[in-house]
Amino acid sequence: MNFILQHTNAKTNARAGLIITEHGVIETPIFIPVGTKGVVKAVHISELEKDIYAKIILSNTYHLYLRPGIEILERSGGLHNFSGWKYPILTDSGGFQLFSLSSNCKIKQEGVEFRSHIDGSKHFFSPEKIIDVQRSIGADIIMAFDECIPSNTNYEYAKKSLTLTENWLDRCLYRFARTKNKYGYSQSLFPIVHGCIYKDLRVKSAEYVASKMAEGNAIGGLSMGETKEKMYEIIEIVNSILPKDKPRYLMGVGTPENILEGIERGIDMFDCIMPTRNGRNGQLFTKMGVINIKNKKWATDFSPIEIKSELNIDKIYTKAYLHHLFFSNEILALQISSIHNLAFYLWLVKEARKHIIIEKFSTWKQKMLINIQNKL
Repeated sequence: MNFILQHTNAKTNARAGLIITEHGVIETPIFIPVGTKGVVKAVHISELEKDIYAKIILSNTYHLYLRPGIEILERSGGLHNFSGWKYPILTDSGGFQLFSLSSNCKIKQEGVEFRSHIDGSKHFFSPEKIIDVQRSIGADIIMAFDECIPSNTNYEYAKKSLTLTENWLDRCLYRFARTKNKYGYSQSLFPIVHGCIYKDLRVKSAEYVASKMAEGNAIGGLSMGETKEKMYEIIEIVNSILPKDKPRYLMGVGTPENILEGIERGIDMFDCIMPTRNGRNGQLFTKMGVINIKNKKWATDFSPIEIKSELNIDKIYTKAYLHHLFFSNEILALQISSIHNLAFYLWLVKEARKHIIIEKFSTWKQKMLINIQNKL
């Protein structure tokens, strides 16, 4: 993987760049649609390619390890072949899912013993196992194993957790350096900055991560209950330490507002389940604000979902029709809403990139924040 920093905004830390992988080039800043189990829910690959114009998706190590399982993924030639997705893939390590979904989770220095949320079967993840599994999945960008803790964690446990995560990072890096890719193309390992909401721990973690000189770096453990002001403060602290010539990935964040604020502070990559999850529940993100399509007032609104949209479905289907689909429990409602929201998120980062390059990001961002926070 290679990262080319093309432009940094003169008035902010917003950046435009290129992430070059063997499965394609990714223009940054970028939003990564979440395909946890190797599929973006309710969205066909052709729609990701032709309608949404996604150039990278995220899948999850924990879920793919449990189902379909590593043997099937290896026999298929990796997740690219298995799913039919030909562009870059990023896999997170499963740390968050491990601690939030599995039962009887026991954390040790050696790793984590847990039971599957599917059938209760017992498993063990070590940092070495996580690297091996991600080698088998075959993602272009893979993540180090980490413990993800909530923002209300006390200082002593947060400090202890960070020490564990740093130890696991060293073991991940060691294993990664001594294993080979399985499918004939390179993979890149990103460390993850942690430290909960504590400034000194975040500084310590960012310095430790930066010292590893990885091909890219991630910031984890945010959007875990802290205020948005605290999140933005931590992003600024961490990005002042992380290398400027490497991509910075903010994990699991967030709202359109979060993304614009993150871009202003120097973040290059984002992912979040919000556009698809909220879309499946009838919430649409648009250039002029947020629509709850289930509200009665949309039942007789025969205007397009979004008039000034580059997305064809927004011009074909009306708000009244989509309202009808939701109340008729039609699967097409979930599909249309998911495609629309993902397209909006991808449009948002593309517009941000354009305005960074022409040195008009700050002015554009302020106008967008006013618009996108409207409740329509």
